[in-house]
Amino acid sequence: MAKAKHPEREGPRALRKKRMAPAPAGRGERMTVAILSRNRKLYSTRRLVEATKALGHEPRLLDTLRCNMLLSQERPQIFYRGEEVTGIGVVIPRIGASITGYGLAVVNQFDMMGVPVLNNSIPIARSRDKLRAMQLLSRFGIDIPRTVMCRFRDEVPQAVEQVGGPPCIIKLIQGTQGVGVMIANSMDEVKGMLDTLWTLGQEILLQELIAESRGRDVRALVIGDRVVAAMRRQARTGEFRSNIHRGGEAQPLDLPPDYAEAAVKAARVIGLEVAGVDLLEAKTGPKIMEVNSSPGFEGLEAASGVDIATLYIEHAVEFARTHASGWQKARLI
Repeated sequence: MAKAKHPEREGPRALRKKRMAPAPAGRGERMTVAILSRNRKLYSTRRLVEATKALGHEPRLLDTLRCNMLLSQERPQIFYRGEEVTGIGVVIPRIGASITGYGLAVVNQFDMMGVPVLNNSIPIARSRDKLRAMQLLSRFGIDIPRTVMCRFRDEVPQAVEQVGGPPCIIKLIQGTQGVGVMIANSMDEVKGMLDTLWTLGQEILLQELIAESRGRDVRALVIGDRVVAAMRRQARTGEFRSNIHRGGEAQPLDLPPDYAEAAVKAARVIGLEVAGVDLLEAKTGPKIMEVNSSPGFEGLEAASGVDIATLYIEHAVEFARTHASGWQKARLI
């Protein structure tokens, strides 16, 4: 007879799985899909709820900031509007940049409860820190615009030279939808912007301007191990940022294989199951500009005609079932 393992020797992870892992859902069974979002009226949130219902599952929309976390010796719990949250099959985080800290804690709590989470807290945190994301991408040989971080005014001229000279891009380390991204056309502009931002306590990056892509970029949506849709975004006249939220126009794009490969690899390096990857079309090929852990997809659905919400939910459900079977995809890091 096989000797029983002593509980104290199995480690905390094994005990956590025994006490808190949800019962695995059989293929085809109805699953409760929790969507963490502060605003149920947002297009992407509404579409995820609709797709969950259409696929025969039960959506549960949770305002991230109303998720109260209880930590104790027995087990971690989440309470929502006074009721304990139970029976969740998979969690889809839609964490806005303004609540990153609290949002990551909620995602961690679900993970501690043994609930599968599509995009876990570590890769979300990586994606929100632009410097950390760039460090990881460059470490794994992914082409990115030359990027420098410095902190002293007398070192600025060398930093600007290292990224190819003015004009160059100035970015806040944390920002979204084009907020905190500026272009400096001269050395005086660079110094003036940096002095102002440093006085305000901001950490910044200097980045190479890819002249042939000025005002234009590519957004690819990665789900799992493939790009499901892509578009080319063009900034409106007088604007160098191509974000749809800033008036940029989008056209569907049949992504070349090297661009699709770069986007998928970037998502894997950061560790994201679902990611919006922004690429620049340089003369030398694709350059990864940013990896977004909570990508909106209104513009992409409209431009491509692809039912992204359904693909998103299908992957989340399959991810949860794979998680329940005990197999997890290997990460690069």
